[in-house]
Amino acid sequence: MKLYYAPGACSLSPHIALREAGLGFTLEKVDLKAKKLAGGGDFLAVNPKGYVPALQLDSGEVLTEGPAIVQYIADQRPQSGLAPAAGTIERYRLAEWLNFITSELHKSFSPLFNAEAAPAWKDAARANIAKRLDVIERHLDNRPYLLGERFTVADGYLFTVLNWSGWTKFDLSKWPRVQAYLARIAERPKVREALAAEGLLQNAAA
Repeated sequence: MKLYYAPGACSLSPHIALREAGLGFTLEKVDLKAKKLAGGGDFLAVNPKGYVPALQLDSGEVLTEGPAIVQYIADQRPQSGLAPAAGTIERYRLAEWLNFITSELHKSFSPLFNAEAAPAWKDAARANIAKRLDVIERHLDNRPYLLGERFTVADGYLFTVLNWSGWTKFDLSKWPRVQAYLARIAERPKVREALAAEGLLQNAAA
């Protein structure tokens, strides 16, 4: 398999999942502005949507959209525990969290990365992020991970998005459980491997 990624982008989530699952893969860096591959070539020929992540399977097929990709990865190595078994209520809880992260938190960070976004838009985004973090803060009471005692692909995704707080100067001090969660996941060996491979280890929570 080949993962198309940009350092620190949401592609970090499947990158972590691949390492946690112990699957073989290669990395291909993408210049998202130019839509070009580091090794040469047009990224739009890989993913016409023009953004990462994209996962090229050994069959040649390409999967896009982070929540779909991480579930695929988890299902290739069920014994990893990265996703509960299909059909169980726990699996739907995983889907619930993946959808919450992608629609309510991930997208709310987008204006903070946009140099042309108006200050009012950014303020509204920060307020929305704060509301979502209130939900997560309450949920993490007496839980080390989103689904309880075991790390899943939802945690890898949430870690990826929460890590953007440093880049966007979003202060997490109001949410101590969220801060502790971020630091705890940053210390996982496979997470550190992924961060190091993307040149991000110095930017990770520790």
